[in-house]
Amino acid sequence: MNDQQRTNRNISSGVIAAVSAAVVAVSGGVAWLTSQSPNTSTPANPSQIIKQPVTTQPGNEQTASIYWLRPTDKSVELVPQPIKIAAAQPNQALEAAFKTLLAGPTESTDSTTIPQGTQLLGLKADKNEVHVNLSSDFTSGGGSTSMMGRVGQVVYTATTLNPNAKVYIEVDGKQLDVLGGEGVELEQPLTRESFNKNYPL
Repeated sequence: MNDQQRTNRNISSGVIAAVSAAVVAVSGGVAWLTSQSPNTSTPANPSQIIKQPVTTQPGNEQTASIYWLRPTDKSVELVPQPIKIAAAQPNQALEAAFKTLLAGPTESTDSTTIPQGTQLLGLKADKNEVHVNLSSDFTSGGGSTSMMGRVGQVVYTATTLNPNAKVYIEVDGKQLDVLGGEGVELEQPLTRESFNKNYPL
């Protein structure tokens, strides 16, 4: 082997080593840059994109019934109007039901004897008890039939999610024992059974 061949081989080896070192350095730099840059690549198949739900904890939809009064041949009867309410807790569902009840009926066949302007001041549903706190407007106007009708509406609406619950009616935060000018006495707690037995419409 002559000197020129050895020189050429040494030059080739040096060039290959230099190129290899450059490739390794560039690859490392690209890898580092890639790790520092946000991943904006799109999957080859768009259906593989995972979409996060907008709402992580949607409320449970519950069906509650609001009770209106409807005249019959001899008296009146309580008639339910089912409504769907997005609520996670019973309190939320009952509060929404009562706000709809106090706003008054939308159907001409239904009526209410709850005085206009009555407001829901508070509501608490705990185990088998429901406490309904109404404004003093609830006690104004009407005879005994009107009084019994509005009590029935409250009792039945309050027990829409638990028909066996005991209901306590309060006015301005105080338990209501006597209702109206005719002095209708309420034996609390009230249930659907006790209402039907003691206060027939």
